[in-house]
Amino acid sequence: MNLYELTEQYDEVMSLLYDNETDEQTILDTLESIEGEIEDKADGYAKIIKTMAAEAEAIKSEEDRLHRRRMTLENRAKWLKDTLQANLEFIGKTKFKTELFSFSVVPNGGVQPLAVTDNLGNIPNKYLIFPDPVVDKDAVRELLKEKEVDWAHLEPRGRHLNIR
Repeated sequence: MNLYELTEQYDEVMSLLYDNETDEQTILDTLESIEGEIEDKADGYAKIIKTMAAEAEAIKSEEDRLHRRRMTLENRAKWLKDTLQANLEFIGKTKFKTELFSFSVVPNGGVQPLAVTDNLGNIPNKYLIFPDPVVDKDAVRELLKEKEVDWAHLEPRGRHLNIR
């Protein structure tokens, strides 16, 4: 399975390297105990390095594949849930139970979404956080409770489907 054929001594080092419970000092002691010229030792190290790097690359490739697969499943599940929610809202059936699940379409919680519709130059400084500057959304939400402004407005709260 290795890229290179390793001597028995270097094969032992490989098994120590793959054992998460082996400390680095034990590995170094084992490496130092291997007899031979520096060139031979360097070849042994290089074989181990190349083998481990190739295996790490294979694992990374598999991680990438699994990540793409997970994202596909998550996106499909979200799409299916959104489709079910839209159909339930369309027919006006937003709360019911079956033998297996309870379904309810409910308003989103948390702070109400805020839309800043103008560039930062037209927003009063007391609604900006410096030095960046960025909009102080909490201060703007408080302002919008009192009056309307041209440069920002509150968005309607969304809804989501609960499946329990």
